[in-house]
Amino acid sequence: MPKTLVVLTGPTGIGKTSIGIEIAQYYKTEIVSSDSRQIFKELSIGTAVPNKSELSTIKHHFIHSHSINNNYNASRYETEALQLLETLFAKHDVILLVGGSMLYIDAICKGIDVIPDADLEIRNSLKNQLETEGLESLRLLLKKLDSEYYKIVDLKNPKRIVHALEICLMTGKTFSSFRTNPNKERPFSIIKIGFNCEREILHKRINKRVDLMVQDGLEEEARSVYAQKELNALNTVGYREWFSFFDGDISKEEAIELIKRNSRRYARKQLTWFRKDTNMSWFTPLQTKEIIEYIEKEINKNETGE
Repeated sequence: MPKTLVVLTGPTGIGKTSIGIEIAQYYKTEIVSSDSRQIFKELSIGTAVPNKSELSTIKHHFIHSHSINNNYNASRYETEALQLLETLFAKHDVILLVGGSMLYIDAICKGIDVIPDADLEIRNSLKNQLETEGLESLRLLLKKLDSEYYKIVDLKNPKRIVHALEICLMTGKTFSSFRTNPNKERPFSIIKIGFNCEREILHKRINKRVDLMVQDGLEEEARSVYAQKELNALNTVGYREWFSFFDGDISKEEAIELIKRNSRRYARKQLTWFRKDTNMSWFTPLQTKEIIEYIEKEINKNETGE
């Protein structure tokens, strides 16, 4: 039987964790997380880490495995996750990759391209522009120099915008061009499954999940890392809104509503990204039986070489 990596992905709040566990139980296998924030041991509530019962049911990897103080990125994840997969495939024919972090999924399925180190002079110039002219001026410059990356980047994340502009200005090429090279060969087959549902239902799920996070102590969790708010790991939905509240810029009620709104926006961005992948097959979160049947069919195709 060929070794197969089954990718289960979709927008935030769609229910990937529970579906992944159900399918992992069917295959008696393990789950590798492709969530770039669940990896951090200091973050639990705001990242919707699987609970103790879920973690005890199926062995998960890359959950609470690193610290927010680590300078972690998709390239490092690619190296570590591929090493892990080699070990896991020695025991299992099917492994699940579950999560919604777009770059992390691409890192495993396609590989991360080697992006050149930025020129310090250009970086300092962009940082000065950020301070004097504001983030909007850098957004407009990125839109002009790399419209493709502009469509998918977090436009509220100055670090990512500055980094992309550094590469554009230094190389004369778009930042996107360093992320679209031919896919790297992998020693396993890949089956990609995306989850989606009606937008109104998804938005209700997201809003309800945020309310539950607040009930479970999200504010306290955000306070516990507030002193480290400048870390890139904390520049994420569910934490930066609380930091604005702690800074006195917005009210508590506004922070909660912003988390809901920004989570919905992130879900739309995820769907836009995943829909471009022609290898993705789409299901609703209620189609577990159909998903397993589809996986079986694809595995049989790979076995027979069809």
